Amino acid sequence: MSRHPEVKWAERADKVYITVLLPDSKNAKVNLEPEGVFTFSANAGADNNLYELKLDLYDKVNVEESKISIGVRNIVCVLEKVEKVWWKKLLRGDGKTPHYIKVDWDKWVDEDEDNGSGDIDLGGMDFSSFGNMGGMDGGMDDSEDSSDDEEQEVTKPAEADTNKVDGNAKPEEQGAGALEKKEADAST
Repeated sequence: MSRHPEVKWAERADKVYITVLLPDSKNAKVNLEPEGVFTFSANAGADNNLYELKLDLYDKVNVEESKISIGVRNIVCVLEKVEKVWWKKLLRGDGKTPHYIKVDWDKWVDEDEDNGSGDIDLGGMDFSSFGNMGGMDGGMDDSEDSSDDEEQEVTKPAEADTNKVDGNAKPEEQGAGALEKKEADAST
């Protein structure tokens, strides 16, 4: 006997986001038909239980433009709509939405707030955002060090230039106090 996995969904005028929450799934199979039929099956859990799902979506989808990513904790699908309009609901028919389908409030945008710029990119949503954070931390450390070096390089010529008045060096007028002040200003 099969079970139903938990499903979260959200939409934009041009796409629908479906996330199947099934940690450590094995043999995940997802099928999407142009008429809007979404099917899923996988095994998961200690007992290797079978999880199956069939959703008759409200309208047609563009299979070629839709994307899927099967991760360790969930399966994320970005389904491109054929018609760029908001759906009245996720599923076709007059029946009640099944209890295992919930709104994904992390991705949700109200219809009147959808300006097209808030699209969630599958590549950047969960997976590359974690990769970028790690890369940024390492990159920031390196760039901070190099920016300190750059400040020192910029400060040295500036010190030499400030010791000149009209192209003539006048170190006796500047004195050691001026040099210490410049070094303190450069470090802040």
